[in-house]
Amino acid sequence: MADPTPWIAAEDRGDVRKHAPATLRNREAIAAVLVEELPVSGLVLEIASGSGEHVAHFARELPGHGWQPSDPDASGRASIAAWCEGLANVLPPLDLDAASPDWPIARADALLCINMIHISPWEATIGLLAGAARLLPGGAPLILYGPFLRADVPLAPSNAAFDQSLRARDSRWGLRSVEAVCDAAKDLTLERIVEMPANNLSLVFRRH
Repeated sequence: MADPTPWIAAEDRGDVRKHAPATLRNREAIAAVLVEELPVSGLVLEIASGSGEHVAHFARELPGHGWQPSDPDASGRASIAAWCEGLANVLPPLDLDAASPDWPIARADALLCINMIHISPWEATIGLLAGAARLLPGGAPLILYGPFLRADVPLAPSNAAFDQSLRARDSRWGLRSVEAVCDAAKDLTLERIVEMPANNLSLVFRRH
């Protein structure tokens, strides 16, 4: 069964500390990938941190890394700050729109993006990949997590229904194919695809 629709800024109910139910189910599996793929230390930039629950968990699990959350939505940034209160290795969240060519950060040792690509226009994915190419040093990872389409791999019925619901909400949203993301990833190479729970994938790219 696919994860339910996560918290979306446009459907905010006004709580300062947002809660995305899927976070509790997938954070341990994502953390296991991070342990394998992140450098030993350094600054991890998370794009579209959403509620902030993921980055707060990862900062506790991987205290040797610095964590830079970000989100273009002001209420999202307030939630991130609330979840990360007291965590010395988490920086204040940045106002960062992945689709913009101008990011308020010049460098990171790794990039992480969870459940954004299917809940945003394709331009956000293009911007994310371009930003990773700008910021990352050679060999550094860009780690993507979420549901994806794959050529020659049947789409799970739950993911097909999820894709339809996303497109009904916004015609610019929807599941993207791994092949389309790879084609758009200039100066990045797909190194690994990790099968994740609930019919999701982690895609690990490396900067050339």
